[in-house]
Amino acid sequence: MRHSTPAAPAVRETLERVLASETFARSERARDLLRYLVEREQAGEADRLKGFAIAVDVFGKDADFDSATDAVVRVQAGRLRDLLQLYSETEGAGDAFRITVPRGSYVPVYEPRADRSCPPQADSSRDAPGTLTTPLPVPAGAAAMQQTSPLLMRQIQFIWLAIVLVIGMLGVLIVRQGSFLSDTTAAEAEASDATASIRAASAMEALPTVYLAVKAGGTEADRVAAALRAGLTSFETIKFIGRDVSADRDRSADATSFVYELLPGPEAGGVTIELQNVATDRVLLSRKLSRADAAPAVVEDRIADLLSTTAPASGTIYTAIEESGAQTGLVRCLLLNEDYYLDQNEETHEAAYRCLQALADQNAKSSLVYAELASLHVETVTDRYLYPPNATLEQAMVLAHKAVQNGATSPDAHRIYGYVNARLGKTDESIRWMRKAYELNTYDLSMAASYGYALIFAGRYREGTPIVSRAVEASSSHPSWWDFGLFVGAFMQGDMRRAGDAAEALTSASTKSHYLAARLIVADAAGDDKAKRTIMAELTKDYPKFVANPRRTFIQRKYPADLTDRLVDALRSAGLGGAS
Repeated sequence: MRHSTPAAPAVRETLERVLASETFARSERARDLLRYLVEREQAGEADRLKGFAIAVDVFGKDADFDSATDAVVRVQAGRLRDLLQLYSETEGAGDAFRITVPRGSYVPVYEPRADRSCPPQADSSRDAPGTLTTPLPVPAGAAAMQQTSPLLMRQIQFIWLAIVLVIGMLGVLIVRQGSFLSDTTAAEAEASDATASIRAASAMEALPTVYLAVKAGGTEADRVAAALRAGLTSFETIKFIGRDVSADRDRSADATSFVYELLPGPEAGGVTIELQNVATDRVLLSRKLSRADAAPAVVEDRIADLLSTTAPASGTIYTAIEESGAQTGLVRCLLLNEDYYLDQNEETHEAAYRCLQALADQNAKSSLVYAELASLHVETVTDRYLYPPNATLEQAMVLAHKAVQNGATSPDAHRIYGYVNARLGKTDESIRWMRKAYELNTYDLSMAASYGYALIFAGRYREGTPIVSRAVEASSSHPSWWDFGLFVGAFMQGDMRRAGDAAEALTSASTKSHYLAARLIVADAAGDDKAKRTIMAELTKDYPKFVANPRRTFIQRKYPADLTDRLVDALRSAGLGGAS
């Protein structure tokens, strides 16, 4: 059955009501998508509502977007349909019509609700509760009148029947009214509970809000802005708003809102990028890009470096939130998680795990919750932490699978799924998932490093080394495991110069047996006996089990057999007595 389309003002009014609802409060992407779909349809451009156009216009994808490998439009459309259904059943129950997006299409439809006026009276030919169907007794006076005026008698009888009918109907209405009030109260309570639940979930999983303000013109600025939009859309740790921050908004409420401003650079064709806190206008970071930095061949690496140091939980944005004391819910958990990776011990690990576990117990929807829990679970198994008790890699896989279920296009979920598969010895499966994570966010250098690292430790040294090298060279700062991956890749290809540079970067890292082993191998290759003695003493003091049998450690870490043999041989050559 075809529905008549409501007038444009009514559509706009309903759209704004939906967008301002509590149901949509926690999903900026869903709001942006719904506004785009309705406005395009109302403008007579329904034929433009295709997956590619939506990906480019709403989600900042570029001309290389491929829906076969990137499901962002389908996933977000499915979420939009769910939210519209929830709104219709709760806050929008009184709307004259509801907005839907039928499956298989992106064109919105406006469905009128059932007639909300009073229902028609029941057919008088049918019996109804309280209706008398037997002849009524006639009073004596009326009997006398009946003999003299049959017409008058019928009128009186009709009046009596009407009175009884009215009394019966009043009884029915009273009963129904009581039931209606009860049902209404229950429905209102249910809607209120749903709204409260949505509000609580929104606060619990809220992420920092990020805007982009382009105040520079020219080809270079346009290129930088396009790369920034694409990159910001890819990071899960922030909520990117694809429009300028409003000048008249309440800035005091924006302690967790930030804006990347693109300003003219000091030289022709240059661009300055400033990251500011919306509430205070404080500049947290300023990065100057020259015309050469904005060239097509390098601009993505420059933006990847910028975003990799600002957008993740280890970056500038989260540091600013932590300093302001505004962290709550998921943000607080992600900060605790970073504390653990900066200072890995039993206490920091348990604090991060318990925080994320509390969100999972409240049925958190964010894939980040389960991805980070899975990673911490692996850490429990590897470092033999006491919490959670009796942890296994199989349990970590359950959490990783939950992360992927909640985030079909989540880079972090795909990465942890690949990582756990690697720990379970499923190398090919690990590579497949790591590659997908890398493709989902090429602007996160840690995704590149993870994928290259996975390739290297799968024995595919020539494939993985250039990817890790690109991540290391593009980043202004990075964790030590990138350098160790680069050391292994270069070492296995006989490039001791590059292996030496990578091992040198490990000197400032927290000491670990395999990092010290890398440095010992390089010191031996360079003939640096003093460095060899120092490193050997440190290994013997802090890692006696490794010194006694390094092969066992490499096997436990599931290193490829050829890598294990080469490392053991090199350590034996360096004088490590247990290397055999």
